[in-house]
Amino acid sequence: MVTGLRMLDRKLVRDLARLWAQALAVALVMACGVMTLILALGATRALEETRSAFYDRTHFGQIFATATRAPESLKQAIQAIDGVSAVSTRIFNPVIIDIEGMAEPATGVLISIPDHGEAAVNRLYLRSGRLPEPGRSDEAAIIEAFAEAHGSRPGDRFGVLVNGRKRTLTVTGITLSPEFVYAIGPGDMVPDQRRFGVIHMRRAALEGAYDMAGAFNNVSLTLSRNADKKEVMARLDALLEPYGGTGSYDRKDHPSDAFLDSELTQLRAMAQVIPPIFLFISAFLVNMILTRLIALEREQIGLLKAVGYSNAAIAWHYSKLTLAISLVGVAIGAVAGTWLGRGMASLYGEFFSFPFLVFSREPDLYVIAALVTFAAALAGAAKAIWGAVSLPPAVAMRPPAPSSYRSLFGGPEGSIKLPFSQLTIMALRHLVRRPVRTGLTTLGTALPVALLITSLFSFDSIDNMIDTVWFRADRQDATLTFAANRSDDAIRAVAQLPGVIAAEPFRAEAATLRNGYRSRRVQIVALDPATDISRVLDTDFKPIDLPPTGIVLSERLADHLHLAPGDQIEIELNDGQNRRTMVPLVAVSNSYIGLSANMSRQALDRLSGQGRQISGGRVIVDESKIGALYEAVKQTPAIASVALQGISRERFRATIEDNIGISVFIYVSLAVIITVGVIYNSARIQLSERARELASLRVFGFTSREVSSVLLTELGVIVVLAQPLGWLIGRGFSGLVAKGFESDLFRIPLIINPPTYAIASLVVLAAALVSALIVRRRIDRLDLIRVLKTRD
Repeated sequence: MVTGLRMLDRKLVRDLARLWAQALAVALVMACGVMTLILALGATRALEETRSAFYDRTHFGQIFATATRAPESLKQAIQAIDGVSAVSTRIFNPVIIDIEGMAEPATGVLISIPDHGEAAVNRLYLRSGRLPEPGRSDEAAIIEAFAEAHGSRPGDRFGVLVNGRKRTLTVTGITLSPEFVYAIGPGDMVPDQRRFGVIHMRRAALEGAYDMAGAFNNVSLTLSRNADKKEVMARLDALLEPYGGTGSYDRKDHPSDAFLDSELTQLRAMAQVIPPIFLFISAFLVNMILTRLIALEREQIGLLKAVGYSNAAIAWHYSKLTLAISLVGVAIGAVAGTWLGRGMASLYGEFFSFPFLVFSREPDLYVIAALVTFAAALAGAAKAIWGAVSLPPAVAMRPPAPSSYRSLFGGPEGSIKLPFSQLTIMALRHLVRRPVRTGLTTLGTALPVALLITSLFSFDSIDNMIDTVWFRADRQDATLTFAANRSDDAIRAVAQLPGVIAAEPFRAEAATLRNGYRSRRVQIVALDPATDISRVLDTDFKPIDLPPTGIVLSERLADHLHLAPGDQIEIELNDGQNRRTMVPLVAVSNSYIGLSANMSRQALDRLSGQGRQISGGRVIVDESKIGALYEAVKQTPAIASVALQGISRERFRATIEDNIGISVFIYVSLAVIITVGVIYNSARIQLSERARELASLRVFGFTSREVSSVLLTELGVIVVLAQPLGWLIGRGFSGLVAKGFESDLFRIPLIINPPTYAIASLVVLAAALVSALIVRRRIDRLDLIRVLKTRD
């Protein structure tokens, strides 16, 4: 029996040598699935494990809250809440940063650290230099991303506007903070390291600057293992309420962690959508190859059974062929996935401020990818293998029954004249009489079209997103936010700043929205009804005139709260007054960014009970005087932050296009591999099946070009039929990706423009043409005598 097994193994080697080109095409498709699976899961693990390790090391808070001015003595009461393990009270304020050589003002936050020792929560990770010394009010540590953007080192100096006074600070250290792994400034959608900085100073220095001696305005907590988070938050809110507490929030609502979690959601969506495409195609190609191979080896299988080989031995032989091809694919995919994973880890290292980020290469990751690939390949081979073992020896040793040829349209042959040559009719007849194979091959060819559309639609969606957000909704050049709410007179002062052509006020208040047991903590932005610079758009992208009563919610927020226009919603402003009011939902808006809630200023002023106030202004600026405006903002104490729309838009576009560009390159390569794999294998199988027929045509006097047209016509029809099917599947896949990427921070609209369909089809048509030409060369080199001697 050992000798027999060796003989089957020699046959296996001969089969692989004979089918090496087809086997390699299948292995490359499998490699694509393995690569994307390892890439997505490895990057997900890398981010999750790095985040967990960094958060644990720095004691990142689990609950956060702010107040206007709470006494430091309150810290003991907070620490005494059941379930609280550590408390850190701080002074936390926005500032305008003036960097030498940088025209536009940068925005940042000043955060206090204890005068002695480390903070109990949210500890800093020191990259270089040292922390400020106690008693030194002119020293500060800055986060690494901001330092690298400006080339800052310990010893450098920069200016900040602290509570209305210009101060010059000396950099003592470069740090990382768990609160700013994703450091994003006001009005931005992606980090802008040049324009947003985080500055840490000793507490005594900020107490004097902000009149906060013995007080704090920000608190962070960590919890014990079995703590009741909701109860802790409720008790914390009760303690802070008399001191202007605005309501506590969970770590998942912290901007930095929320953006990081959104990226993890996108990676998981990638792992769920892309690898199954490749695995399905791999199973399909394996089935194609084995079905044809077994058909050609019917007599050999019959002889093997006749001399005593069991069904199990024959099934294992063809299973080993399948596994051998899969093993090559797994090896190539593992190498490619690891290489690309390292590159992705490097990219994430630039995007997220971690002290380290190593792509996960744990063995189980590769084992999972291998097992999934082997299972998919064996599933594709199962039917063909079953066909081999189920044949009785006597039946297997006889040639298969010839195909039954009849008129395609019924009636006497030739009674219907078709406007095609006889060679074309031969090609079409072969397609029609094998509908299952034709359908599966068409589907296999359609999938790379779908894959390309799934990757390319991002460009269309981002363009639509940019147009909607920056040109149809928020059309201002800059947004100026005050350090505290001010009277309506402040907007007139904003309008008089240098270069300001037009200015519109807005009011923003943190609030908790409730519908039964469902609730969301959001910021309500109130505008004047006739605003033109910043507008709220409905689901048809038309401006909404904000009514004097009621509230407008974005689609996602309305879905979260299970609300529809006309429903009543409970609003509690987080201003410490603990007032709850029921208002109607008057409309649903289209918002690609965050969970938005809008009211008219009249409605919010009435709801707050504090009279007419504004939080800032949105302005249109004369470009020729933008420098003067920047200088004026740097000298205006009332302005806490400035968001520059043009810079934010270009930064967003550049960041997204860089990321998408890498993905598109990868997916175009993968789509080409799939197309070549499907078309080449299909053509080779058809050539092997019809070699005798094609050789006979050559003997009858048809030219090599005419004979090739029979096979190429079949492939051409399949490729053409695959295009609309690929468009349809691609739109479906794109919808799944858009849905998978959707989060409370942003959502991608499903927009696919006609050029995207055209580009996807052109890439696949080009790859199919190359595959067809390769097979055409084999047709031209047919050995007519050998082929015609071959027994069917």
